[in-house]
Amino acid sequence: MLSCRRSLLSQTIKRKTKNKPKNKTKVKTHKKVSRTRDFIPENMHLEDNEEEVGFNLKSSAPSRSHGVQPLGNLYFNPGAINSRNIGLGTLQILSDELVLEILGLLEGTQLGVLATVSKSFYVFTSHEPLWRNLVLDNLKGRFFYNRSWKVTYISTFHPSFDVSRSARSSGLRVRDFYSDYLFQSWLCANLEMKPEWLERDNIIRKRGISVDDFLTNFEEPNKPVLLEGCMDNWDALGKWDRDYLVNLCGDAQFAVGPVKMRLDDYFSYADQVKEERPLYLFDPKFAEKIPTLGSEYDVPVYFREDLFSVLGNRRPDYRWIIIGPAGSGSSFHIDPNSTSAWNAVIRGSKKWILFPPDVVPPGVHPSPDGAEVACPVSIIEWFMNFYDATKDWKKRPIECICKAGEVIFVPNGWWHLVINLEESVAITQNYVSRRNLLNVLDFLKKPNASKLVSGTTDRINLYENFKNAIEASFPGTIDGLRLKAKQKKMSFWDSVTDYKVGAFKFSF
Repeated sequence: MLSCRRSLLSQTIKRKTKNKPKNKTKVKTHKKVSRTRDFIPENMHLEDNEEEVGFNLKSSAPSRSHGVQPLGNLYFNPGAINSRNIGLGTLQILSDELVLEILGLLEGTQLGVLATVSKSFYVFTSHEPLWRNLVLDNLKGRFFYNRSWKVTYISTFHPSFDVSRSARSSGLRVRDFYSDYLFQSWLCANLEMKPEWLERDNIIRKRGISVDDFLTNFEEPNKPVLLEGCMDNWDALGKWDRDYLVNLCGDAQFAVGPVKMRLDDYFSYADQVKEERPLYLFDPKFAEKIPTLGSEYDVPVYFREDLFSVLGNRRPDYRWIIIGPAGSGSSFHIDPNSTSAWNAVIRGSKKWILFPPDVVPPGVHPSPDGAEVACPVSIIEWFMNFYDATKDWKKRPIECICKAGEVIFVPNGWWHLVINLEESVAITQNYVSRRNLLNVLDFLKKPNASKLVSGTTDRINLYENFKNAIEASFPGTIDGLRLKAKQKKMSFWDSVTDYKVGAFKFSF
């Protein structure tokens, strides 16, 4: 699981004056502090060399949650005492993260009672992710999102309660409450993407290239490319708007994070939500649930060799429909099973950032076996804290905005992050070609592969099953590819000697 939280330490936030846009925010820092698991924007400096960093807030951004301010504001307010500490009493020695971890063990009614103890507890128990977890854990996908997760929970479990009271209380502001953790959660949920985060576009774009050109210039050297025009004949491109999808899918339930939801309920949620990590519809069985969806797109000609198909319905999950609002997406990851992938945008647009296999993105910390990745909680947080650092790297990332009608090729082993710039609908598939077969087999043979294989019930035996199926369907292919790879790595000296006995060999 992606897990790692930080604080945006010692910052102040000011609204601009009435003569300037209301949705513009300045962030300053008083002090740059380094702590374990903290992620701090590189462009923030000490006050004696203070630099203003401008962020645009979304036009629909609500006021800061209960008036929570970044900790840096406390240093600019002489005589102020952090009401966070007063209200927590002896628990003030705990970090904000730990307080919320403890509160996460409580039920909704218990949180409601604790909210009456002090203003500080009121602020902490109003933290939306607490209520989101309660809704998802207790209701699964059987809920109708209503303005906020807290109101959704209350209106579902306590329908007689006047939820308008809860809505009014959400505007309650607590004076002198300072918390980097809670502030940044609000900030990341309400920031627009900065223009400079979208400017860089250094991916190679191709239209109408041959399959041989694609294999030679991109798949073989394992390089990303953005392909134009290869989905022009898709019915999905003209049909898949909201109304069509909702009417077609009816009561079918789709995978949305840890739950399943109807499409119309998901769209209702997406229209209202303002959170740091919006739920993302990512369903691997969409074509089985609604066969029409599977028939209204074609695999682009470049990706039609998929050797996992020899496993039939025993193959791992390999294709997904992806739907999400602006701000949703996927944090840095490498695609499963060492496969390559393609991603086709049908509606909307997506910002992509890709790093080659030998470059771990800044702020990303994979475990030694690759089974887990620690990184910032939200995508916006990564942009705030780490994006600028990549400008000076020797191996700079590949970046692009992929728009409706375009397909991006993601080679195996590449780290990639994706964020939707607007509500988007896409299809993605992972595949194994001959050029990538040995990578996949070598990956599946690893002792820890059972933890890393996606969507298969026979994880432990996948390597043997796949290897045996390939040898039965394509005899000699694996040995031939290994021999070819070996010859490719041989030095000139190896090529003119029999390396087994050390003698020269000649061919006439």
